[in-house]
Amino acid sequence: MAKYNQPDPRNEDTMVWVNGLVPRKEASVSVLDSVVQGGDAVWEGLRIRQGRAFQLKEHVARLRSSAHALAFVEIPSAEEVYSAVFETLQANQMTDGVHARITLTRGKKSTSGMDPRLNVFGPTLIVLAEYKGLVYGDEGIALISSSVRRNSPSTLDSKIHHNNLLNNILAKIEANVAGADDAMMLDLEGFVAETNATNVFAVKNGAVLTPSAVACLPGLTRNIVIDLAKREGLQVREDRISLSEFYTADEAFTTGTMGGLAHVRSIDGRLIGSGRKGSVTEALQRVYDRAIWNEATELP
Repeated sequence: MAKYNQPDPRNEDTMVWVNGLVPRKEASVSVLDSVVQGGDAVWEGLRIRQGRAFQLKEHVARLRSSAHALAFVEIPSAEEVYSAVFETLQANQMTDGVHARITLTRGKKSTSGMDPRLNVFGPTLIVLAEYKGLVYGDEGIALISSSVRRNSPSTLDSKIHHNNLLNNILAKIEANVAGADDAMMLDLEGFVAETNATNVFAVKNGAVLTPSAVACLPGLTRNIVIDLAKREGLQVREDRISLSEFYTADEAFTTGTMGGLAHVRSIDGRLIGSGRKGSVTEALQRVYDRAIWNEATELP
């Protein structure tokens, strides 16, 4: 099934960018790199389809903003990141059905330790391009609510797209144990934040609801869907939304770069609506697919 994304043998002999092109089998970072020492890095996932990169400028802008928020120095320019992505794709002759993971670490340290002043070698830019399908199939996903809470801005602001993902991973483990596809994560007050991997939306009486970006990443796909829903004449409400409001929704769906819009079949064993994809979700899928295609960047 697409959602499990088994390894693709076409990826075995590809080239990877680690401050320059290297064979995948030899690609590595130093044991003194900040991403190894403390998860001190930021990242983005980029989708490539039929010679176009979706939301390239937005992803790179968020990568650089996240690095700035973490006080990285010598942050590569947007053009340098674009060039690394394009060179990696060209080296692998990749133009379709590709996911490119872009990671920027604070870089190699002079010795182990947390102090960023030990980072004297400049940042490490990584581009890992892989043949990979969409994360979810079209049959709908099952979610469970996790006991692991999403970070609030008082601990680690989720608006920084950072590599410290342990709470998301712990929530995903709970989903795996429960036989679900992903886990719904709540904020510290018990309101829905997002899943371990995506933003979430509910549809109730024709209105589109999504959690306020307090303890969730205001995702790029989320932002587009909000705009598109408004353009389609739908009422959109960003608010503190409880789990029971999701249980009783007419429809629910998740949004993310590598999942697009995926309809939610159930949460904690409760069917959402009929359990099938709803009309609002289906309509938004169609307009979203057109919008991102029309605004995508053509590969050189």
